[in-house]
Amino acid sequence: MAADNLADGGAADTHFGFRTVPLGEKQRMVDEVFHSVARRYDLMNDLMSLGLHRAWKDLLVSRLRPPKNGRSFKLLDVAGGTGDVSFRTVEAGGAGTSATVADINGGMLGVGRERAAALGLADRVEFVEANAESLPFADRSFDAATIAFGIRNVPRMDKALSEMRRVLKPGGRCFVLEFSRVDVPGLDAVYDAYSFKLIPGIGRLVTGDADSYQYLVESIRKFPPPEAFADLMRGAGFKRVDWTPLTGGIVALHSGVRI
Repeated sequence: MAADNLADGGAADTHFGFRTVPLGEKQRMVDEVFHSVARRYDLMNDLMSLGLHRAWKDLLVSRLRPPKNGRSFKLLDVAGGTGDVSFRTVEAGGAGTSATVADINGGMLGVGRERAAALGLADRVEFVEANAESLPFADRSFDAATIAFGIRNVPRMDKALSEMRRVLKPGGRCFVLEFSRVDVPGLDAVYDAYSFKLIPGIGRLVTGDADSYQYLVESIRKFPPPEAFADLMRGAGFKRVDWTPLTGGIVALHSGVRI
């Protein structure tokens, strides 16, 4: 059951989509997927969410509430790749708001750095190559931590959550935005049909890569339901754990606080 990391992060096997693979192999396989889609990451998110990921990320930033004045506010955006959430956050905040994007994939970080320069945000958004399971930051370094559509790709989610809590200041908030379980009768069947029958084919036509999209669709189905993921957050030490289903449960915004 290592794929879901619900209790035992040290099991020998985990899931890569619907396949069972050695735990030590998953990170390499995930890296290959994101090297493949790095240049088309925004397009990938549009395909996976019918464009709704933009509204979901805006909601995430509104929950972060970066200060509008010059007060220091430091965000850690784990698996932040091309910087989407970080850019939104620093643009919503004042002069004291900054962000650090931590991602294990160098290709994604390269795209993010280019985007930061183009947006004039290179001095407020830093990009660091780092493993979510072993973050290279001091304890109590950040005011908030986020991970958007990335936690399901981490081999040991429990370790990543513990690391995010470790680097948060007391009172700091963690937000996890991730695909979830559709809870509207009828919508679940429509979403399944779109996911499995259309997304990989669209991925092949648009990017020439169906396999990466097939994995991403399958990885959504292997992600724990909201109640189980909330238990993971509690197990990592977070308090006031909660979640908000969005768009009929297609995604959920999870939150917790370091006390």
